[in-house]
Formats: sequence, C-alpha cells, structure tokens
Amino acid sequence: MRAITALPLAALSAVLVAAAPSVAFAHSNEQSHDRHQERVSSSQSLTCGGVHPDETAPVITRKSIVVHAPLSTVWKVQTDVENWPTWQPNVTSVVKDTPGALRSGSVFRWATEGLDITSTVEKVEHGKCLAWGGPAQGINAIHVWTFTPVKGGVLVRTEESWTGAPVEADTAFLQTALDASLQNWVNNLKNKSESSC
Repeated sequence: MRAITALPLAALSAVLVAAAPSVAFAHSNEQSHDRHQERVSSSQSLTCGGVHPDETAPVITRKSIVVHAPLSTVWKVQTDVENWPTWQPNVTSVVKDTPGALRSGSVFRWATEGLDITSTVEKVEHGKCLAWGGPAQGINAIHVWTFTPVKGGVLVRTEESWTGAPVEADTAFLQTALDASLQNWVNNLKNKSESSC
C-alpha cells in the first residue's frame, strides 16, 4: 500500500466519488441557495432508508447543488454507474457485478487514478435517495445522496463520512481532499444532467 500522502486526491475519495474538473455555477442566486443548503445540511445528517454517514467520523463532507434538469434525468445520470467514465474524467472503468438497476446489495467495481474500488449499495429509494459504502486503502466510507424536486430543477444533496487509521493519521489533508472531490462530483453531475436535457 502506498503512503497516504502519495495517494491521488481522487483515489482517496474514490470509494464513492471521483474528482473531476470543476464547473462554475451558472447563476448567482443558485450560489446563494447552495450556501444556504450547506448551512442547513451541516447540522442534519442525510438519511436514505435509515442509512446515514457516521456522525462521529473525523472526516465528514456535505455538499448540495441545484441541477436545472428533470429529476428523471439527474437520477439516470447518477445511477447509471457504467457510464460514469463518460462524464467523470478520472473514472477509467466501471463494472457492475450485480446486473440491472442499482438496488440494495448491488456491487460495482470501478477504477480511478490507478485505484481499484468495490462499492456496495446499502439503500436505494428510486428518485429520492441512494446510499453506498465500502473500504479503500484503509478508509471506510459511507455516502448518501438525496434528490428533491425544487422550482426549476432538483436539489441534490450529498454527505460522506470517512473513518479508519489513515483518516486519524492525517485528518486535515483528507478533509480537504474529500471536500474538493465532492464539490467536483456535484458540479459534474450538474453539468452532465443539464447538457443531457
């Protein structure tokens, strides 16, 4: 295993998310809405069918964004894991071990920046929320996504927690890594969803 400081930023967050170039928000009122949602979500852990991030974890990141696209489009983009490489540049491959739509118990294997990841879906409520988790490089992650229709689109909220020896060893670095990775993920989800309409 490589030293934790040598792991690529995206590889560290690749348990559940992958870093990619950031896309600027299109509307200033959207930025303000996004900041408001982050303040709200910072004190309320997201839940999907009882699955939620570890609130005692040393590293927790919460992000939200309004996507100006139909819920069906946003949901399809996010849950069609085999197509992640088409809109997440650092994801090089995805293979579903469990055929069909994502559901509780689904397993998929994917690669990003040379790191192979196996993720297991913990809960899916179609069009509402999605939770998955798994270990990578000694980091245990729990990741929850929620999708809420709002005027003009969908409010996408995400929250992820990291625990494990590497997290305890370098919390500040890994907090920064996960913050950047999740911000890139929601930005790319927005960009892909809006361009798919």
